Amino acid sequence: MNIYGIKREELENYFLDIGEKKFKATQIYEWLYEHKVNSFDEMTNIKKELREKLKKDFSFDLITIQKKQEDKLTKKYLFKLHDGNFVEAVLMKHDYGLSICISSQVGCNMGCAFCESGRLKKVRDLGTYEMVEQIMLVEKDINQRISSIVIMGIGEPLDNYDKVMSFIRIVNDPKGLAIGIRHITLSTCGLIPKIKELEKENMQINLAISLHAPNNELRNKLMPVNKAYPLKDLIETIKEYIEKTNRRVTIEYIMLKGVNDNKNCAYELAKLLKGLNVYVNLIPYNETNHIEFKRTSKAQILEFYDILKKEKINVTIRKEFGSNIDAACGQLRSKEV
Repeated sequence: MNIYGIKREELENYFLDIGEKKFKATQIYEWLYEHKVNSFDEMTNIKKELREKLKKDFSFDLITIQKKQEDKLTKKYLFKLHDGNFVEAVLMKHDYGLSICISSQVGCNMGCAFCESGRLKKVRDLGTYEMVEQIMLVEKDINQRISSIVIMGIGEPLDNYDKVMSFIRIVNDPKGLAIGIRHITLSTCGLIPKIKELEKENMQINLAISLHAPNNELRNKLMPVNKAYPLKDLIETIKEYIEKTNRRVTIEYIMLKGVNDNKNCAYELAKLLKGLNVYVNLIPYNETNHIEFKRTSKAQILEFYDILKKEKINVTIRKEFGSNIDAACGQLRSKEV
């Protein structure tokens, strides 16, 4: 088992099971995440016999950085996994610090029409350690601390529920990567049963819903998941989630030229979201070579924004990152497979 995929509580139980004190789990975590060692031999306050047992029971296998592209505010990483598959992460420089968008699966089965990731079907889920290591490797590469995480890269996080939950607990652990829980955002296309599970986790994470259409007819065309979990049910689930968690939800809306960006769509979206504690994030589309959708003009995005504002909907326009370095989800990986 890979050591980076173990929650501290699980490590405590491991030590108790082998007749050791559970505080050794905290010592291991400090070596891993504070001192950034990647060998048990470097853990000098752990006795030699125990280090030898740890070597037998756990591995330090690391994924590797295969390729990197960068511009002024963005770095895009392509990682090679042990089985030869590839995933991506994007590092973004904000005024408030460094944010990373990580992948949770190899490929994606959700099949959203506008998404490069969905063009390459799901091969497998990522292990918890493979998500943690994306952050570890990027922090080592830049020699800086990352302050926020978005689980919005390749894959549908809630389709890899248990491993993603373990990942969040490890990176949030004060002895782990110590990233504040409110600095962690999970984006889902709307898997209703899993959203209901998430609301019971007592996690104050940020939930983002990839909506991208204001009605079932259009969303069915763009997002096949809508046929299983239609808008009415999704909106009811969002309402319930807000009531149970007392957390505002982000509504993501990619602006696609001539598809979902007209005035009628804006008014329809405002009506759909009226009264909910949400804010809409309008996202300029990152065009790709493989998909025919085009980005909405800035003027049209602003018109859409103004309508939502007038209808009393909280709305922002996402700052663009990496449109010139293949930073759309799946773009860099698609060149390798």
